[in-house]
Amino acid sequence: MDAKEQAFLNAETEVNAPIDKVWVLWNAPEHITQWNSFSDEWHTPKAENDLRKGGRFLYVMSLKDGSFSFNFQGTYDNVQNLQLIAYTLDDGRQANISFTGSNPVKIIENFEPDKNQPNDMQKKYCQAVLDSFKRYVEANL
Repeated sequence: MDAKEQAFLNAETEVNAPIDKVWVLWNAPEHITQWNSFSDEWHTPKAENDLRKGGRFLYVMSLKDGSFSFNFQGTYDNVQNLQLIAYTLDDGRQANISFTGSNPVKIIENFEPDKNQPNDMQKKYCQAVLDSFKRYVEANL
């Protein structure tokens, strides 16, 4: 493992649902806006997703009170249907998300942290988003 790989953080969850359902709910913009948040104060009012190598994604993440928002956006480097999504954010950081199993599905997200934010906070936020996704999927079976 090289130094860059060691610098990656990860979060994971296991979702009790079939992989085809998990994949659709993870990637469809109308679903992303329902689950992509790390706390009740945040939401994703807009999501765009062109899920293919070279395709782009944009998630507008915003405080519900409207006082702050930011764009989470990048380009897909690799997409393997029902198995893997790898991307590079516009700031150059990389991430990959693996989906293993057919039901339940284990999701592991490995990501290069933002050097301007504490690693433990970033890992906590990523885990909170995965937990939100798990709740959303399992409530919508």
